[in-house]
Amino acid sequence: MTAELRGWGSDSTIPVRARGTARWCAARGWPVLPLAPGRKTPAGNCAACREPGHDHRGCGCIAAGRWCHGFHAATVDPEVIDRWWGGTPGLGVGIACGPAGLLVVDVDAHEAVVPDRDRLLPGIAIPGQVDLTGLANGFHTLAVLAALNGATSPAQDAGTLRVRTPSGGLHVWYRVGAGERWQCSTGSSAGRALAWQVDVRAHGGYIVAPGTRTRAGAYRAVDGGREPAPLPGWLAAELRRTGHLTPDQTPVRSAVPPRARAAVLAAGGGRGTATRMLTGLLAEVVACGAVAEGAGFSERLNRAAYTAGGLVAAGALGQGEAERVLGEAAEHARPGQQRRCQAIIRGGMQAGARRPLAPGRSG
Repeated sequence: MTAELRGWGSDSTIPVRARGTARWCAARGWPVLPLAPGRKTPAGNCAACREPGHDHRGCGCIAAGRWCHGFHAATVDPEVIDRWWGGTPGLGVGIACGPAGLLVVDVDAHEAVVPDRDRLLPGIAIPGQVDLTGLANGFHTLAVLAALNGATSPAQDAGTLRVRTPSGGLHVWYRVGAGERWQCSTGSSAGRALAWQVDVRAHGGYIVAPGTRTRAGAYRAVDGGREPAPLPGWLAAELRRTGHLTPDQTPVRSAVPPRARAAVLAAGGGRGTATRMLTGLLAEVVACGAVAEGAGFSERLNRAAYTAGGLVAAGALGQGEAERVLGEAAEHARPGQQRRCQAIIRGGMQAGARRPLAPGRSG
């Protein structure tokens, strides 16, 4: 009997089997990559890609749908996912954080020598009168940082998805805003860091999906939120303070392409509710075109496709017109990525079709 992880998501039953987990993540617009069997590191490159000096940019393996180069090869294409996880037993599932619009706070609980208090929270001087007796890991430093901001520690944030790691640590998942290209860091770094023994997984990194099992044990969602919540304001401010956000990542607002707007107006019968609903979502997709990565493009396109699928199922929008306007908006934001975008659109519309969305009708 297939084991299942119930409740991770608003209305879903997610198989713990790796392929089922990968398909579920991809349907949400989260690009996935295979992890080596029993490990939390990406599956290895082919021999050619292991040659000295080889770079992922322009690599034919990625274009051919192979998993070389880790998170750079992450995909939402269900056919590629089936081939990867169906052909190699034991692969784990990783998620490319940047394209997924995710930032994950990775709290460690490793045994280590506690550094001087001026290195516990970079840039924050902890007065000598503050009693740090018992401070031993990332849970404690994150709690101190939250307390200084008058906030609840992310480790205790029951309003978002949290995942217990086999080593006793915790992954706290958050959604980031469009155009915010947050950077990764390690808590032990002498450069960019949030807190001692607290890592940040974001653009340029990946996170292990819940349900993945390694030799050390399984990654399991804990009680509380089953969806990544928006990044809290106080935490975003601390991440900015510690250099986790590049200053040039604010997107420029962009209108829906004229052809796409005209098609939506025609398909929706003018300026009706269905038109307004989809046009607003298409505008969010198109706005991602101002940012190369980290704008939450996959999530926004998936949301627009989900809504379009519901409108099509309710008879408020034509199937062909919906696919066309979604494709045009996606091409405007991410030119040359038709295969990836079509997979997101197809998955989102299929999911949305299960919930017909008749404008002006509740329920």
